[in-house]
Amino acid sequence: MREKPGIPQGMLNRWQRVVDMLARLLEVPAGLIMKRVPPEHRVFIASRSPHNPYVVGDTFTLDTGLYCDTVMRDRRLLLVRDAVEDPEWDRNPDLKHGMVFYLGLPLAWPDGSIFGTICVLDGQTNEHAVTYTDLLVEFKGVVESDLAYLVEVAERRQAQQMLQQARDELESRVRERTRALGALNEDLSNEVEMRRRTEVSLRKREKELEEANAALRVLLRRIEGARTDLEERMLANMNQLIFPYLNRLKRRVTDDKGRAYIDILETNINELTSPLGSRLSAKFSRLTPTELEIAKLVMQGKTTKMIAEILNTATSTVDFHRNNIRKKVGISSARVNLRAYLSSLH
Repeated sequence: MREKPGIPQGMLNRWQRVVDMLARLLEVPAGLIMKRVPPEHRVFIASRSPHNPYVVGDTFTLDTGLYCDTVMRDRRLLLVRDAVEDPEWDRNPDLKHGMVFYLGLPLAWPDGSIFGTICVLDGQTNEHAVTYTDLLVEFKGVVESDLAYLVEVAERRQAQQMLQQARDELESRVRERTRALGALNEDLSNEVEMRRRTEVSLRKREKELEEANAALRVLLRRIEGARTDLEERMLANMNQLIFPYLNRLKRRVTDDKGRAYIDILETNINELTSPLGSRLSAKFSRLTPTELEIAKLVMQGKTTKMIAEILNTATSTVDFHRNNIRKKVGISSARVNLRAYLSSLH
């Protein structure tokens, strides 16, 4: 259980008798049951001894060097015979009450979480109390048995509450189901009528869709015709407005490099107007822009020397790119002609 149960008054009275008996039998002024209530450690039960400096409700800050801090941390018996003579304990806060002797044990809930401590304290070394350590262990068992009993009772009560809640929910669901079944026949009748109306509406909608599809097919045919007309006009404009001037330019340019540039321009324009251009670009998608340019020049029959002059680079650079092209298009054999292979892709 996450939330621990409270301690009933009858159990508190029994614990009071336990610490009173401890103080009397061990001949100490203080017998205590301490409860851990972060960030404090609280006196939960204090023996009704004549010289007990502790009273119920006294609080101490946790982790400040108290005897009980160590007991709860180490979860085992702690015996301090004389704190004043012990360098480990000669500055602990309990000394302000004059308590130099301490004998204590941890108290835990059934799930292992710390409840607190049960302990006895004295203003002087008390070997008599040490001989009764087993009695302190027995009283620890009494308190922890009570804690286990409280948890068991609380868990049973919670289980009963959950069972009653489940019964109430089941009865509520039965009543709700009965009401739902009472309205089911009417709902079914309404659904039959709704389905009949839906079928009529669907048949009407189907007819409308058929008419819309027919209209769409007509529209697509018109779009396709318009696209074809546009392509034809574009090709006609290219033949009328570009190619004649390219031919004139070819006749005027006499140097080899200039004519090579014009040939390249003419070839590229032809590729732009051909569906083969997109297929070639997709096939050569792995090539860099320079490799793609050299590949096109190879397909046009240009030699390595001519390509180097056109691109204004060294022939060794062109050879380097040609080797990369062969690798990327999958030509492993040196006997395969690169131009023939690239042209075959068309």
